[in-house]
Amino acid sequence: MNLKKITIIALLVVVQAAAVLPSASAASVTPSSSTPAAAQTPATTIQSAQTETTKAEATKAETTKTETTNTQKVNTTTSGTTTEVKPVQGEQNLQGATAQPTEGQPTDPTAPTTGNPPATDGQPVDGQPSVNEPTEPGAETPTTNPTQSPTQTPPAANTPSTNTPSTNTPTTNTPATSTPSTPAVDFAAATADNGKLILVINGNKMYQKGQTFTAAQPMTAKNGVSYIAVRSFVDRVGLKLTYDAKTRETVISKAGDELRFKIGTDTYTVNGVPTKMKGASFQQKNTFMVPLTSITQALKIPYTIDYKTKTITLNIVSKPTASFTVEPKKIVAGETNVTYNTKSTSPSGYQIVDERWEGRQDVFTDPGTYTVTYSVQDSMGQWSDPYSQTITVTAPNVPPVAQFTTDKDTYRMGEPITYNDQSYDPDGTLPEANSRTWENQKGAFFTPGPQTIVLTVTDSEGAKSSVSKTITITDETLYTPDEYNALFVPVGNKFLFDGGAVPTMPKVQHNDTQENVTLYRSNSPESVYNTGKLYEDTLSGDVRFMIHHANYTNQKATMYVVATNNNATPTTIDTLDSGFGGPSPFAMAAGKVSVQRYHQAVRDGNKRTSVTLQPGESKVILTELNAIPMANGMVISLIADVNSSQPITYSTLMIDSSLDPIEQAKLLPVVPRDGVHNRGTYPQATKIVEVTEQVGLTPSKLVLGDNDSDPNLNGVDAPYSTSESNAGNFGVLYKIHLDNVAPNTLITFNGRGGKYLGWIVVNGELVELSAQSMGLVGAGLNTSSEAGVLYRTGSTSQTVDLEFTPAPGSNLSVNLIFSQMPPVK
Repeated sequence: MNLKKITIIALLVVVQAAAVLPSASAASVTPSSSTPAAAQTPATTIQSAQTETTKAEATKAETTKTETTNTQKVNTTTSGTTTEVKPVQGEQNLQGATAQPTEGQPTDPTAPTTGNPPATDGQPVDGQPSVNEPTEPGAETPTTNPTQSPTQTPPAANTPSTNTPSTNTPTTNTPATSTPSTPAVDFAAATADNGKLILVINGNKMYQKGQTFTAAQPMTAKNGVSYIAVRSFVDRVGLKLTYDAKTRETVISKAGDELRFKIGTDTYTVNGVPTKMKGASFQQKNTFMVPLTSITQALKIPYTIDYKTKTITLNIVSKPTASFTVEPKKIVAGETNVTYNTKSTSPSGYQIVDERWEGRQDVFTDPGTYTVTYSVQDSMGQWSDPYSQTITVTAPNVPPVAQFTTDKDTYRMGEPITYNDQSYDPDGTLPEANSRTWENQKGAFFTPGPQTIVLTVTDSEGAKSSVSKTITITDETLYTPDEYNALFVPVGNKFLFDGGAVPTMPKVQHNDTQENVTLYRSNSPESVYNTGKLYEDTLSGDVRFMIHHANYTNQKATMYVVATNNNATPTTIDTLDSGFGGPSPFAMAAGKVSVQRYHQAVRDGNKRTSVTLQPGESKVILTELNAIPMANGMVISLIADVNSSQPITYSTLMIDSSLDPIEQAKLLPVVPRDGVHNRGTYPQATKIVEVTEQVGLTPSKLVLGDNDSDPNLNGVDAPYSTSESNAGNFGVLYKIHLDNVAPNTLITFNGRGGKYLGWIVVNGELVELSAQSMGLVGAGLNTSSEAGVLYRTGSTSQTVDLEFTPAPGSNLSVNLIFSQMPPVK
């Protein structure tokens, strides 16, 4: 009889609850397989049963209470069924309390998920958030009971049922089908051997290093944001947490960074920089709560969410890290003292207390390859992963061997001496440049007696070796100094002569014509003290740029040439040939290199490019100029030929390297000239020099850049519309044709205006002006009494063609000198 009454009461409760549900909810309720068939009884029959059983309920209440003390049920709104739950393992179950959670209370992580995953801020695709994605895990809508009948009042916890049936009606002795109280996954064991921290969504359990920890407060959902107890979490992460009473901020220290959180605010700061959080922090039962995703973002902790097990797994990197570098880069066995520069950090901010080396040697005794490994330990006893480097130890360098011979041991005065350099490096190759230094090496000696010549050789490691040899010079003369120089000084080298005789030499007669190439010369101010636009003009056809400037702005600056198409149709600019020198602290060196590279480009044709500008478009051209910013005191030099079929506005700028040259070309005015150097636009900038008379039988000269025999080009300073004369004819290309050079003629180059460094093309070959020669110090022509050898004719007359453009930074005027060579003895 008791069992029957209890069953009827349970059926009555189910029907009454269904009767008061909203229509949508009521429609979703389906009979459970565990519900007795009597639940389908019409309402009138159940109401009659309710009247009968109510009378007997009071006398059976105590029995009912006893039968239901071990099993309770909670109603859920997600599935319309009744699910039995039990407390999370290790949590205390309040006796007589219902298992129904309220908002902010922990939910059993092992309970099966019914319906959709918990709602999140910005739900990811398929409900699977990626690592580091700022998804709010566990922000679930609190579960509520189905709506009850207005005539029913649920009994208080631990109070026996009265005449009104409770929604938590005692169950029958049907075996329970609830989820086991122990987790399906042993989370503690899952964290035993890795850097994982597992949190239970809406719970207070944390699993780490094979242990279970309890947070001061469970994970709490508030306004769709999940909050955690910050101190409990930080303790597990292994960081330092303090409280700043003055600012009322909770401070977290991590590897030199300082994070600050404050109750009631929705921002935190990292080293003073504020970052917005998804919700404001608050205090719950004396526990500081912050949004989970905000603190993981602040601490740069990646995580993943498992909605099936209702857990969040965080990757906690707590081990220290170790590294080191080795100096010097080259380590020689038995010689080099190795320096190890170590670096170690702890992401948790712990002190590094110990270190361990494997394979370390301060001096490696033998050549070979070695592996050195370094590890560190922090104050918590954690060792870093080993950091290894492979070190190559080379054998000791073997010094080079200096060695040379001469073709004889005894020479007459003026007799050419042949040197045969036989130096070598036993364990390498001697560098081509700067590896040999001669003392007293001359092509011939002109005083009798012993002469000692010394050769010093330096290898790539800096090791040196020297050797000397003494030869004997008799009192017999074979050639005078002038005869020897005319006959034997190599092409491209220089020698001393009587420069005072040059002004009286007759000038060679020549016929000049010009090619239609416009010279765009930007050379004033040469020393730029304030950045700006240095020159500008609008030109079409063939244009030659000669740009030469020094940066004295006391800051880094960059040179540009900006081309602007102001035409109604597209225009193509063809770069034909170009040579760039610099940035260099030496003006003449930059100018010399630009001339050399320009002549090479003309010969090789390897610098030709094209760029098309649309109407109104601007682009930077001749980009070698702006490839490297100029430090203060640096000089650049450029010679380049371009062509366009329509007028193009060309602008030369020296501006701060951070600025946009296109915009600056539109905005900047042209700066004034310096009053010393030259700028301007000059037509007819290629000169064709024809010498038809025979040269070389008697001393004569062809003068260039003197504004007399070779007049300056006349032009205009375009921005100021003032007339200009191209002093020195810098930027002019001379094409010289010598129609009849006599047999046995020596052609030399002689600077008359001061020091000159440059190059010239002779019959298609580049010749330096001029290299250091035997007995003379330094490259270039330093005085008017030095001459550089350009060419020697043979036993018959020849035509000779030369191409020459003055090197920016050098001095004009210059002479080409033609003279007869003495007979060979």
